[in-house]
Amino acid sequence: MRRMPAGEPRNIRIQRAVIQLILDRKLGPGAPLPTETELMEDLGVSRNSVREALKALQALDIVEIRHGYGTYVGQASLTPLVDGLTFRTLARQGDDAGALAEILQVREVLEEGLIRRVAASATEAELDVLESVVTRMEESGRAGRPFPELDREFHELLYAPLGNALVPQLLGAFWAVFSRVAGARGWTDDPAPEVTVRRHRDIVTALRARDVAGAQRAMTVHFRGIEARSAQESRGVG
Repeated sequence: MRRMPAGEPRNIRIQRAVIQLILDRKLGPGAPLPTETELMEDLGVSRNSVREALKALQALDIVEIRHGYGTYVGQASLTPLVDGLTFRTLARQGDDAGALAEILQVREVLEEGLIRRVAASATEAELDVLESVVTRMEESGRAGRPFPELDREFHELLYAPLGNALVPQLLGAFWAVFSRVAGARGWTDDPAPEVTVRRHRDIVTALRARDVAGAQRAMTVHFRGIEARSAQESRGVG
């Protein structure tokens, strides 16, 4: 029988025991978990306790319950983080600007730090891809089409040279929170397309020149624009 950690509420101990079982058995995403009966025997707990623990872990995307098929190891995505941050932001009634500023500040620190490494490692081919995204932004803007997905694609591609799988997941999480909050608050106005295009092109230009400080400055300007816009919209100023 598996020994469960002490000093915590029983339901938390069972959850941690299931997680430890997954780690001990080196079960990857999509791998089947032992049956409820096997978990009951292994953990020495009731069926209801096992089910409650699995439901809690499903909410964290650590396990996936497929009704009629069994329980599997989840993807451990950042969806719970996105849901939590979105709720936290929306729950701060009357302080949209402050709550969003906190999220933007974290993302800004992350991107300004990472862009130093991009400036040292990005190839000309990779910068050409970024330039092509900026060109598509410009074309969309001239056609009167919004281009939030191109903006997101730019930032994802920007850090691809680092080969860090967690970076795009974190950036995507912050992006999703911002988009959800904006949608919930009915914020639809974007800055002038040419302004957005220029800010992104300035980043690429600095990277081509291997100008680390310039790339960081361009990123700072980009985020200051986002922060100013979100503050205006939270006050109802267009």
